[in-house]
Amino acid sequence: MRSCKQFDLLITGIGITSAVGQGQAEFTEALMQGKNSFGVMRRPGRQKNSSFIGAELPSLNIPDSIPKKNLRTASFSAQAALVTLHEAWEDAKLASIDPSRIGLIIGGSNFQQRELMLTYEKYSDQASFIRPTYAMSFMDSDICGLCTEQFGIKGFAYTLGGASASGQAAIIQAANAVSSGQVDVCIAVGALMDISYIECNAFRALGAMGSDKYTNEPEKACRPFDNNRDGFIYGEACGVVVIERAEHALKRQAKPYSILSGWAMAMDANRNPNPSYEGETAVIRKVLEQAKLLPQDIDYINPHGTGSAIGDITELNAIRDCGLSHAYINATKSITGHGLSAAGTVEAIATILQMKASTLHPTRNLESPMDTSFNWVQDKPIEHKMKNAISLSMGFGGINTAICLQAVKVDK
Repeated sequence: MRSCKQFDLLITGIGITSAVGQGQAEFTEALMQGKNSFGVMRRPGRQKNSSFIGAELPSLNIPDSIPKKNLRTASFSAQAALVTLHEAWEDAKLASIDPSRIGLIIGGSNFQQRELMLTYEKYSDQASFIRPTYAMSFMDSDICGLCTEQFGIKGFAYTLGGASASGQAAIIQAANAVSSGQVDVCIAVGALMDISYIECNAFRALGAMGSDKYTNEPEKACRPFDNNRDGFIYGEACGVVVIERAEHALKRQAKPYSILSGWAMAMDANRNPNPSYEGETAVIRKVLEQAKLLPQDIDYINPHGTGSAIGDITELNAIRDCGLSHAYINATKSITGHGLSAAGTVEAIATILQMKASTLHPTRNLESPMDTSFNWVQDKPIEHKMKNAISLSMGFGGINTAICLQAVKVDK
């Protein structure tokens, strides 16, 4: 833990919506207890002669301050963004800030696929009856419009696609925007990626999504870094973090959760979905350099850890060869499932909440770790006063990202 300096970037607000809990309190409790909501998915448009396993939200608890008229034409992804941003907005107390000095980045692209497919099916034979607002809502940028209207944001707003690294890429771009002085506060949203049975089938055909092996025991299906893993398991989620400079945050007496001391992105020059050891080691080394930390300074890693056959072993090789195998490591996706575009933001939040609780959450289904030389958090939470953490995210198309989060001490 260190005192923050004038130009440090701080996380000053958090919002979280996931299948295991909505809001910081519910989500933290679910993490520490290793809860799960895995089952055969039931949301309309997720199955067609199939039985894909995933973790779906039971419902959205929508604040009264969000007008019903905004929700009627909002997609499921948009509703989740509004609700989750509301928590972060209130948490960071942003209402008093000049709205022209607030930016918004929505991490994700093509994240409303299930909703679009349902619309195509409903109106395929009667296109002239489609609601006019579909001309706006089918675009991912509609979430920017909804959020900026609801919260009065007048700086910039845009969507940013980075496949499963989108959420962390949004954090990185938000950090750059604040560092450069473009805005005083920037909000990064990891959008809920609402997939249909078409995407599920494609992920399965690609060998990325878990098989039917655990259809009768869905709670056992998601098992990152376990020898019996067989692919990722989808999980609905949305995460939001608020980033601002320490000087600005402390002047308005905002509460800091952590220092965002480093961030890095590197490409593999590879369109394909396969992971890259070189790309992953590159971002780990870059983020350590920017944070001015040595490998031995890192005491916790929140990995990408999806449960894929090749991805998990590639990631562990990169972590080990960067000198980080001593650090505690667990897998948030074992509890939440893989939020795809939301994953990087959700896992940054999981890291921050573990830092706040001085406790590391268990890793579900890590019964036979693929490499026992790592400092795993397995079936029970572990008390740990975290100081320096790295969170990793990777995406199809050769995208690698990393961020470093440090515990913060605020000088009185």
